[in-house]
Amino acid sequence: MVPLSYLLRFVEEDTPFGDVTSEAVIPEGIRAKAVIIAKQEGIIAGVEEAKALFEHFEVEVEVRKRDGEEVKRGDTILELKGDAHSILLVERTALNIMGRMSGIATEVRRLVEKVKAVNPKVRVAGTRKTLLKPIDKKAILIGGGELHRFSLSDAILIKDNHLALVPLEEAIRRAKSFSVYKVVEVEVESLEDALKAAKAGADVVMLDNMSPAEIAETVEALRREGLRERVKIEVSGGITPENIEEYAALDIDVISLGYLTHSVRNFDVSLEIIGKL
Repeated sequence: MVPLSYLLRFVEEDTPFGDVTSEAVIPEGIRAKAVIIAKQEGIIAGVEEAKALFEHFEVEVEVRKRDGEEVKRGDTILELKGDAHSILLVERTALNIMGRMSGIATEVRRLVEKVKAVNPKVRVAGTRKTLLKPIDKKAILIGGGELHRFSLSDAILIKDNHLALVPLEEAIRRAKSFSVYKVVEVEVESLEDALKAAKAGADVVMLDNMSPAEIAETVEALRREGLRERVKIEVSGGITPENIEEYAALDIDVISLGYLTHSVRNFDVSLEIIGKL
C-alpha cells in the first residue's frame, strides 16, 4: 500500500484550516452512513488507500470491491460508518485518489489486453512522467502493467542529453563499470546507434520515436549481426492506443508509454451519504 504519511499530505493540503463548511453547518457528534460507488465500468484501484485514510480518521470501512476488480456503474466499492465531519473531511481526497488510480488501471488493463492479443510476450510499461509516483505506479501494476523505472536511482538509462555530453560507447563503458548490479539501458533514435549500443554491451536498447517499419528494420539488423538475443528491445515515443497493436506485432520486448500517467482520464466515483446512524 502507498504509505499513509504520503496520503495524509493530500488531506492536509485540502484542509489546511479544517473543513469550514461542515464545521459551520453540521452539529458535532452526528454519525452517518455513506457509500462510495462507481459511476462507470472499469478496473477499480485505490481502495486500500481510501480505506487507510478513512480509518485514520476513525471511520469504519467495509470493502465491497477490491483493487483490481472489474466494476460496473452503480456498484458499491466501500461502505462507511462514522463521524459525519470525518467522512466529509476525507471525501474529496479519497475520491481523487481512487479516481486517478482507477483511471490509470482501467486504461492499462485495456492496452495490456490489446497487446497480449497480438503478442503475448510484449509487456506494457509506464514511465517517470508523473509527480505522483507512489499512486500512479501502483495503479499501473493493478492494471497489469510494468513499472519501468520508479526513480533515477533504480536503473541506468542513458538518454539523448547524456549522449550530448559523452559519446555513446564511452557512456556505456562508464555505466557498465559503475555497477555490475544495474541494468544499462540506452535510448537511441537510429539503426546505427542501436547497433553501436548493442555491440558496446547495453542490456536494453530503447528505440525512441521510430516508426514500426524503422523498428522492424533495426531488429532485423540486430539479428543479422547476432545481437538480437543479447539485448531486450524497448520501444517508446509516438505510441498511442490507436497504433499500439502495430508496435506489439514486432519482435520487441517492452512498450513504454508516458501516456499512461500524463494523459490519464479520471475514473468517475462518488461518495453518497445514506443517512444518520
